[in-house]
Amino acid sequence: MKRLCALGALALLLVPTPMTRLMEAPPAAAATAEPFRIVRGTIARNTNLATALRAALSPAGIHQLVEAARPAYDLARLSVGHPFGLALGPDGVIAAFTYGIDELRTLRVTRRGADLSAEVLTRSYDVRVETAAGEIRSSLFGAVTDAGEEDQLALDLADIFAWDVDFNTELQKGDAFRVAVEKLYLDGRFSRYGRIVSAELVRGPRTLRAVRFDGAGTSGYFAPDGTPLRKAFLRSPLKFSRITSRFTSARFHPILHEVRAHFGIDYAAPTGTPILAASDGVVTLAGRSGGFGLTVRLRHANGFQTLYGHLSRIGVRNGQRVAQGETLGAVGQTGLATGPHLDYRMTRNGAFVNPLRVQVPPADPIPAAERAAFEGVRERALALIERPTGPAVRRAQALAHSSNAH
Repeated sequence: MKRLCALGALALLLVPTPMTRLMEAPPAAAATAEPFRIVRGTIARNTNLATALRAALSPAGIHQLVEAARPAYDLARLSVGHPFGLALGPDGVIAAFTYGIDELRTLRVTRRGADLSAEVLTRSYDVRVETAAGEIRSSLFGAVTDAGEEDQLALDLADIFAWDVDFNTELQKGDAFRVAVEKLYLDGRFSRYGRIVSAELVRGPRTLRAVRFDGAGTSGYFAPDGTPLRKAFLRSPLKFSRITSRFTSARFHPILHEVRAHFGIDYAAPTGTPILAASDGVVTLAGRSGGFGLTVRLRHANGFQTLYGHLSRIGVRNGQRVAQGETLGAVGQTGLATGPHLDYRMTRNGAFVNPLRVQVPPADPIPAAERAAFEGVRERALALIERPTGPAVRRAQALAHSSNAH
């Protein structure tokens, strides 16, 4: 009985802190009355279980461990950087083993007499809805950082308002955001963001608001009146970049040295920046196209087509169906280009149109059967951002006050 209790204590001792680096520990004699040998580490690149444990276990011992774990988890599926722990008894046999599958799941193998028994321990996040607010001074990223939050929150906000705002060109100093977001905690420490519950983006005289709603047959972000924020086309096929050339009937070409029309939008961005499909569609070209170099062209509903030129690589094929926001390839400098950028063009019924000015049909609103449920969610969600509170908000307000004072 004492030995079983000792093994249980060892198994708990070995449960790794998920996604953190663990160093090899000295023998944990203090944990039990017997001189167990404890080895801890993380899975290195191009490493399997045999190479990770070869200094501690024989091939036969590793085989026994793998077979014992198989009903609970396949130890052939190891991930780089994930932690493991091994306890060996005084006779050199396996006493306990743990492997951090992910943040919430840990494989635990313990000895039961002559046999090894495996189970997956699962824990859950502590989910808290918290609020933040900030003012744009240079960029959305900067405002989110000033509010004490991480870059991922800026990316999530940009995703929500991507159909109404081109974050490359349309944010100005003095614009502001407010957001209520789920924060996921483990052991009292922030782990990652969950869903944004509600958000507000103030752009000059215009205020955009978003509410998350997950109904019986409807899910996504909606304006307070129930109109979906998702539209037929994204405002930009790149999340963050800058426009270097706009839609015009007369522009001096930097390579051909002549004035010609430029029926597209040039977005400057580093080589390798992901390019997103502006709308659902079918790939009609995935290859080279004259001065455009590596090019992707999509056919969409209602007579629309979009073209993405000067790519460094293409990630789709002819005839493939793609969803809005799916990655088509990466920014490059192929064809007639003086630097890495995306030449983005749009036609409707064969005629070029300005992607920044195109009018698309509105999406369907919340169904009548779910309207009452949506209104209840809306009132609670918007109340969260009416008066955001907390240290992050106070820091943002102090920065804004300091900026206005100067």
